[in-house]
Amino acid sequence: MQAFSIPSDSMQNTLQRGDRVLVDKLTPWFGAEPERGEVVVFHDPGGWLDETPEVHPNALQKFLSFIGLMPSVEEKDLIKRVIAVGGDTVECKENGPVVVNGMALDEQSFIFPGNTPCNDAPFGPIKVPEGRIWVMGDHRQDSRDSRYHQELPGDGTVSNDEVVGRAIVVAWPINRWATLPVPKTFDQPGLNAVTAMAPGALGIAGAVPIVLWRRRRARLGRPAAVTDGLS
Repeated sequence: MQAFSIPSDSMQNTLQRGDRVLVDKLTPWFGAEPERGEVVVFHDPGGWLDETPEVHPNALQKFLSFIGLMPSVEEKDLIKRVIAVGGDTVECKENGPVVVNGMALDEQSFIFPGNTPCNDAPFGPIKVPEGRIWVMGDHRQDSRDSRYHQELPGDGTVSNDEVVGRAIVVAWPINRWATLPVPKTFDQPGLNAVTAMAPGALGIAGAVPIVLWRRRRARLGRPAAVTDGLS
């Protein structure tokens, strides 16, 4: 685990400025990839945080940050929610919902009250490349997320290799303690992109959703910590 401090309002009301979140950094080391609906911390892909001043932590600060005993000293990290993953097609028209693989997302449980899904910056349709993710802040009208960086390499998407880990718990302040589960709208049937496959692969394909479902339920059921975007 590593602690991260939230310096902005881009993930309200899920995360508030000043919250401390715990990020699961271990899971990515074993090959797990970001999933839709998760709140993740990721390194700046390049050009997202150009105005952030560079810091030069000493050896002790680096060590304490690495083992999770103090907030990250890395000033080039962001925290957002994963909306789409590699292979997905995502879009959002003015006055409309965010749509992933033709399925509309019901974001009322996590989007900031009074916000629209994307009226400040409609987009798409966009096909997310394999090995990359499309991310958005929960405070849509106060988040410089994938929508605003489509002119950069990656077209607004973030490489899975840039993901530090998944935020699982709001650890501080005490009265804000909460886990960060995946919203139910990301579990709706039909959300996974459909691809043609050989008959011999159908048996394996049928088992995959069950495995993923069990893995997600097991993860959400344990006492975990959450992290969220830093910009």
